[in-house]
Amino acid sequence: MGAVLTREVQVYDDGDGPSAAAARLTGRTATGERPVSGALTEVTLDDGRTLMVKRGEAPGEAAAEAAGLRWLGRAGTGAVPVRVPVVHGHDDRWLVTDLVPRGRPGRDAAADLGHALAALHTAGAPAFGSPPPGGPREAYIGRAPMRNVEGADWPEWYAEHRVLPYLRSAVDDGTIASGEAPVIERLCERLPDLAGPAEPPARLHGDLWNGNVLWGADGHAWLIDPAAHGGHRETDLAMLHLFGCPHLDEVLRGYERAAPLADGWRDRIGLHQLFPLLVHAVLFGRGYAEQALSAAKAALER
Repeated sequence: MGAVLTREVQVYDDGDGPSAAAARLTGRTATGERPVSGALTEVTLDDGRTLMVKRGEAPGEAAAEAAGLRWLGRAGTGAVPVRVPVVHGHDDRWLVTDLVPRGRPGRDAAADLGHALAALHTAGAPAFGSPPPGGPREAYIGRAPMRNVEGADWPEWYAEHRVLPYLRSAVDDGTIASGEAPVIERLCERLPDLAGPAEPPARLHGDLWNGNVLWGADGHAWLIDPAAHGGHRETDLAMLHLFGCPHLDEVLRGYERAAPLADGWRDRIGLHQLFPLLVHAVLFGRGYAEQALSAAKAALER
């Protein structure tokens, strides 16, 4: 049934705190801070800049995110930039980046986002499962462990390293009953026939739900919190469909103008959603498990 996710997620204590971390990693003095969430704090420095400081919740999380942001940011061109916050420093616990002032989503920004995602994906990766340069192989998607193991064949790699490990974990913790698992296992067996035309490894954001797209005050869309790796480009787009995205029709139009998708890609959305649904089942429970089982059944019936 594939590898089992056995790595423990170890939560750090607060240690030196976000202001001290920002000062240490930027070489500036922190003059103020404003908590945003449990893990995020806006920290103002003595040069007037306000940066975002994020506390990693597990070993290697901050390093993986920093490497992912840098890898994504190198994908665009001057005309079609992939906008990500600049990384100002990180260690094993803390990540310091630019703060992206919030705006409102718009259709022009959505079309530009589609064009940027096409540039990101076509920038490519060495293999399916490749981590970002300098990034750890033992990475995370949200708080779930994600192993970046390389493979040359997408259907085999997707089954072995993106579907079956989370299925096994969901069965082990009782979120999916053992009698329900075979439908997902059958889908994995049939992936070579269901995956559509072969594609080269794409450079993926890897956790592209709407919450990781920031609509900036500058009128552009920015990508944050990646679980970056080499994968199939339809997986990123399927995740945007799964959790919704403002002006998604414009995002897709912008994408297809730059890099048309293979015929039948809409029929494969559920197949690509199986990975994030199983991750969410492991993290958040039965509701997502039921969605994963439904997606697998629907894909098998096509």
